[in-house]
Amino acid sequence: MRQQVKNRLFSPGQLEFIMLHARDLTGTVVAITGATSGIGRETARLLVGEGARVALGGRRSNRLDALVVELGEDNVVGVPMDVRSPADNARLISAAVDRWGRLDSVIPNAGVGMYGGILEQSDEQLTTMMDTNYAGTVWTVRAALPPMLAAGEGDVVIVSSVAGFRGGPDEAVYAGTKHAQVGLAGSLDRELREKGVRVTLICPAGTGTEFAVGAGRTEQDPRFADWLSPVDVASAIVATLHQPRTLRTAIWTLWSMGQGS
Repeated sequence: MRQQVKNRLFSPGQLEFIMLHARDLTGTVVAITGATSGIGRETARLLVGEGARVALGGRRSNRLDALVVELGEDNVVGVPMDVRSPADNARLISAAVDRWGRLDSVIPNAGVGMYGGILEQSDEQLTTMMDTNYAGTVWTVRAALPPMLAAGEGDVVIVSSVAGFRGGPDEAVYAGTKHAQVGLAGSLDRELREKGVRVTLICPAGTGTEFAVGAGRTEQDPRFADWLSPVDVASAIVATLHQPRTLRTAIWTLWSMGQGS
């Protein structure tokens, strides 16, 4: 486990239990979409700190390049991509397998959100949300499964939202895409568990990222002070990967202490 665990408020006995039973991520290979900001970027940072090797997928090449420099070319590979493209998802997975010879986990994290009534948003805005959030998740999972199934084990950790369980006003289509991810993850769990692949759905409440900035949120949104941070969510993702192979977490909803549920 990463050194930061020793700074948390565990008793010696609790810490010993965690250290003994946690799965070591050193040398494991992980692919992440939406890796250039927010939750994806913080997850990549934590995983590299754990000794994992990470294929970073993202739309913004300049940010990908900067993250590769930060995390080290021995540890990561950057792949400019659009999750709406099956071919781009295949390139991301191929980059991981070609570089390190395996794929242990995939984290479909890329997502977009725009707030507004269903009649107020443009066809292009609605299509972007549906194709990125749902279809993009499907394409990422489809690309990643063959090497994991061949190995007989792996992890699919889908980053969704609490909106997948209850939508709010002015987010009908966004919430619909999150409901679709919930249904996808549940069915995949039933399809893949006996083949050694675990499926986890991470569902955070409001998180202080670039998400929906300019489309219903601002960079100085005062609610961020009480919301989850990207590191909070990234820590949950990494925790699921630390689980011993004998157990799995199907759904993890996250709320900050300052957020009502």
